[in-house]
Amino acid sequence: MQSHVVFTTADVTHVAQLSHIPVSEEEKKQLAQGFTSTMVVVDDLKKAQTNGIDPTHQVTGLENVFREDLIDEERMFSQDEALRNAKRTYKGFFVVDQVLDK
Repeated sequence: MQSHVVFTTADVTHVAQLSHIPVSEEEKKQLAQGFTSTMVVVDDLKKAQTNGIDPTHQVTGLENVFREDLIDEERMFSQDEALRNAKRTYKGFFVVDQVLDK
């Protein structure tokens, strides 16, 4: 079955620009085909009869286990201890080079 949504290399270019990911022309072709194939599967899943079936959010039977969030002061560093070996600090904080350019 043909998907109603067909991705083009222009769509891939747009997404790549938004995410700042370099993509070659060959990769654009492959990704456009892959995205379109994924949408074919999504279209097939939309046809599944799910009337009267409760949603399943997890299937393992496991449940969250909660505990008190206790502070173990014997294992804590003071601020001075935490910063002791830092290359650069400012007013009690670590200083690092900026990692984002935009």
